[in-house]
Amino acid sequence: METVERRTEFDELPKFKLLLSCPAGLSPSEVSAVFDQKYDRIPHPDISLENTIAEMWERRVEQNPSLFNGLKFRYGGHGLDFGPDSSQKMNVRLHLGLTDYRTFVGTNLNPLWERFLVPSEDDWRRGQHTSNPLGNGAIVETSNKEVVVLQRSANVGEFPGHFVFPGGHPEPKELGIIRHQTDGESIQEMVEKRVSEEMFESIIREVVEEIGVPAATLGKPVFIGISQRALNVRPTAFFFIKCSLKSEEIHKCYLSAEDSYESTQLYTMPMSNLARITPKMPGCHQGGFALYELMVNAVKENKQSL
Repeated sequence: METVERRTEFDELPKFKLLLSCPAGLSPSEVSAVFDQKYDRIPHPDISLENTIAEMWERRVEQNPSLFNGLKFRYGGHGLDFGPDSSQKMNVRLHLGLTDYRTFVGTNLNPLWERFLVPSEDDWRRGQHTSNPLGNGAIVETSNKEVVVLQRSANVGEFPGHFVFPGGHPEPKELGIIRHQTDGESIQEMVEKRVSEEMFESIIREVVEEIGVPAATLGKPVFIGISQRALNVRPTAFFFIKCSLKSEEIHKCYLSAEDSYESTQLYTMPMSNLARITPKMPGCHQGGFALYELMVNAVKENKQSL
């Protein structure tokens, strides 16, 4: 469960950090959300730096008037719960607040993003002044044991042309969330239950929209961890999902995918080939592959021990 940094052979600087690794894979009953305003972003005390958020957003909107400032769940760390029996799986509590796309553009994507960071070994404290919306990504395995990869189009705001796994974000708007609740404990528990469910429901939604497969062909998502891109400290939760379709069938589905404009090509490949293209992925997705490797190795070790 320790954080892990990974460098590639092409660069001495780390590309990502694994904030949380769950190689055994966790089901929805083992992942919960603590949704609280204490996990919201803390404004930076440097007012001039804080003002660059609005300036960055205004420039982006001038360049692309269709930009929409939607709410996102902010990753504020996590907690771990272990049962009394050491053979039991752990449970993960995701600490989530609220942020928005405007603040993400103005902090994480700001050329001055490093100035928003606090010198600290604690990841939450280090990024307390950045937006840090929690993204999601899926390692989708076909019935013939290949993995789905997309090549991003020029229409996307980050890393055009790069290889990525399908994914996006869990969405507060899907739950009707526009602010934090102050209506009592019972309402808060209900909201947190729905937020926890959205973590898993959203990744199915993203996969269906981006690669075009019917939801009925996808197995239940398994949570395998959280990767953080070293560049602008972008966090992404990763899931493993089995698909009952073969690679050729998925390629046909992709032709009618709802969000196919976000990518130019879909590829399916075995794990050995996937390892060769990961240096061409954003750091957080390189971390997603590392989480997948850890899961595959854990499965092999379990089989050998039987």
